[in-house]
Amino acid sequence: MPVLRPVRAACRAASGPRVLIVPEGATQDGVPVRELLVQLGMPVQSELLDLALTHRSYAYEKGGLPTNERLEFLGDAVLGLVVTEHLYLTHPTLSEGQLAKLRSAVVRATTLAEIARDLGLGAVVYLGRGEESTGGRDKSSILADTMEAVIGAVFLAHGIEAAKKFVHHLFDDLMAEAATRGAGLDWKTSLQEIASLSNLGVPGYEISESGPDHAKSFEARVVLGDERFGPGTGRNKKEAEQNAASVAFEAVTARLKLTQSAETDETAAAEQAAGTDPAAATEQAAGSDQAGEVTAAD
Repeated sequence: MPVLRPVRAACRAASGPRVLIVPEGATQDGVPVRELLVQLGMPVQSELLDLALTHRSYAYEKGGLPTNERLEFLGDAVLGLVVTEHLYLTHPTLSEGQLAKLRSAVVRATTLAEIARDLGLGAVVYLGRGEESTGGRDKSSILADTMEAVIGAVFLAHGIEAAKKFVHHLFDDLMAEAATRGAGLDWKTSLQEIASLSNLGVPGYEISESGPDHAKSFEARVVLGDERFGPGTGRNKKEAEQNAASVAFEAVTARLKLTQSAETDETAAAEQAAGTDPAAATEQAAGSDQAGEVTAAD
């Protein structure tokens, strides 16, 4: 049985760490993947979990074993239901179209692949020799499909409530983050939106790449006027541009907040210097109203 390799421990969900919690004195290299689900309180039978981790390339090389594609189909439906219900209940004022865009931003393949990387699924998926030799363990499409298959396995093993718990554990932070990205619900669109509203021009992107053809790495920087933001890295140009746009969006948003705060302070200071302090004016108006009421009563 494949085992977990060390993965990035920085990624966390609201209900606790996504990555496997390794007992003190143990090494993560020696812990089977099934222990991850045990520690999350939802163990899956070995046969079902192995099926969830069986890519078609491995199945074909082994003479036509069952693949994880049916579980992937099931997990996709379970994930869509749980995320849709959460978004519907959390955002009562959003329209159907806005909810659909938000859901799409959460369940897209790149998001699923990143969660799979956090869980170390690439280290334990069963792959054929061809996929293994071309970097299949870090291929986003394979990781996303495997993540859905694991969700499907949790559903079959424990039912919808456990599956909901599992999905919320992994996706709640992402759903909250996606809701902050503006109308486009992706970083490039959100950056373009805020740049337009702030008269900063249209963002451009500079791309560089490195590595062999089967394992290329891309780096992007955002060009906005005379400034550059980034870098953002990724396994393809689109991912690198999105990550660079995220850096630029955060920087531009923080700068705008500082500017707005400074303008508010300047306005308040000018009004106070002119004898029109808003707070004092409000108190004075309230006093005048009370005096008028007393006179009328007399």
